[in-house]
Amino acid sequence: MYKISEIWIYPVKSLGGIRLSEAIAERRGLQHDRRWMLVDEHGQFVTQREIPGMALLQPSFEAGCLAISHRQYTDRRIDIPLDITGDSPEKIRTKVWSNSVSALAMPAEIDQWFSETLGAPVRLVYMPDSSRRRADGRYAPSGQIVSFADGFPYLVIGAAALEELNRKLADPVPMNRFRPNLVFTGGNPHDEDEWTDIRIGDQPFMCVKPCARCVMTTTDQATAQKSAEPLKTLAQYRKRGNKILFGQNMIWTGIEPARVREGDILAAD
Repeated sequence: MYKISEIWIYPVKSLGGIRLSEAIAERRGLQHDRRWMLVDEHGQFVTQREIPGMALLQPSFEAGCLAISHRQYTDRRIDIPLDITGDSPEKIRTKVWSNSVSALAMPAEIDQWFSETLGAPVRLVYMPDSSRRRADGRYAPSGQIVSFADGFPYLVIGAAALEELNRKLADPVPMNRFRPNLVFTGGNPHDEDEWTDIRIGDQPFMCVKPCARCVMTTTDQATAQKSAEPLKTLAQYRKRGNKILFGQNMIWTGIEPARVREGDILAAD
């Protein structure tokens, strides 16, 4: 039996995650997942690949705001209002890989806080409901949309896959290196590789593509320090062609509104 053991969202792309006991499933991902993003002066998305220190910024939801705090400097915090439509924010074009995406720019004082905290000129942007970024049509059915996530709305990983990896590592790594939305227990390592249609509780999902991993997995999310692992070890047994695979990308095929919860049974075809 497979069972959902963890649910995670990452409100700002490439910042820390928030663990939830339940979440609302939407077409472009779990509610609030990767709806904010940092970009450079050209509107190009910025991640831990370029600025590892982004790992040290932790979001939380408090009193109608998205609060961002620094894990090492507790006096550094900024509150970002969740309701930004009343301020007529500037619309700008941003880029996520090859996608051009319309987004709303945040006030200058928010940009200044992030720039000073990270030591690089960045802007914070938000994806409104009116912005429709399509998921990769080579794998997802036509018409599917996604937030600022790299390619697909959902990522699921089995706890058994991480346990197998950690048996091969001198220093085990936590699941946060891989930034899943959903973690499940039960079964064998990498069972998710073979899935097509699944159900989580009463909600249907479609598995569309194994997730190819990048150097972000080598950044310690607690310290922002980089190393060769776990990619070095994963390459020894999870390399397919020129890709290192770990986890499964999915889309949700249900009817809004819907919820997924820790403890939900996951049924795979």
